Amino acid sequence: MSASAKILNTEKPSPTEDWTIVIPRRGKKTRSFNKILIPEQQREEKPWTPIDLETDPERESKLMQKMQICIQKLENTEFFRSFFHQMQKPDMLAKFLKVLGRETKMLMVIYGIGSIESFEPPRLQLSLAILMKRKFDWIGEIEVFDPIISSMESKVLTSLGCSVLSINEQGRRQVLKPTLFFMPHCEAELYDNLLQVNWGVDKLNRIVLFGNSFEAYEHHMSMFKNSVFVNSRKHILAVRKFTKEFMVNTFSDDSFRAFNGSSWHFFGLDSETDLQTLDVKHFIIA
Repeated sequence: MSASAKILNTEKPSPTEDWTIVIPRRGKKTRSFNKILIPEQQREEKPWTPIDLETDPERESKLMQKMQICIQKLENTEFFRSFFHQMQKPDMLAKFLKVLGRETKMLMVIYGIGSIESFEPPRLQLSLAILMKRKFDWIGEIEVFDPIISSMESKVLTSLGCSVLSINEQGRRQVLKPTLFFMPHCEAELYDNLLQVNWGVDKLNRIVLFGNSFEAYEHHMSMFKNSVFVNSRKHILAVRKFTKEFMVNTFSDDSFRAFNGSSWHFFGLDSETDLQTLDVKHFIIA
């Protein structure tokens, strides 16, 4: 697998015959592209282009205006002030700098952003990612993927300084340099895919992950002891003891819908940790 997928050319998209779009339920942000039922041996990266090949300049202009308003609105909220302050605290900033090492920039990869035209939570999430890049000079390029992104949304994302991937990585991005994965409210299987493909000390130590609380997954395991629940989270559960987690606080209905249950995750493994001998099967219930 390549370290970085090709970037989508939104000007000349070409149709893909074997793609199935997962449409979210209205009001619920669940575009889980990792839930497509594909046999295990066929789950490789898939070329992707938006299903709609036409764009509407008027809709594009309205969405850009919506995003600009959303960014400005979010920047002035108590949630963002708290979020920004948390990232600057010495203990957390030290974690970011440790992941950066000798690098000056940290790539940001956004999975599962959803439809920024149709729903407010995805717009808030994207706004937060853009504000982070503006506030911190060590955050580099932003790459985005979700299979329901339209051609028009792709153009808006590009105008906002993001690159839309042309490959569905299924979350299996092998990390070769410091990378911030921005994945609020993605499904557990996607986090597990990411951990599985980077199941080694060097790779995990290059990752910062913003998404659903791993501590909460561990807590819920005791409530839902079934094979489907546990098997889809086995790497999450196995890596928990090596994870430093910082929970994010929400202050309003808007921030709650977009970020409730979200945490920062850092994987502080020492060089002698042998993850290959860690028995992830211990978490599997037959």
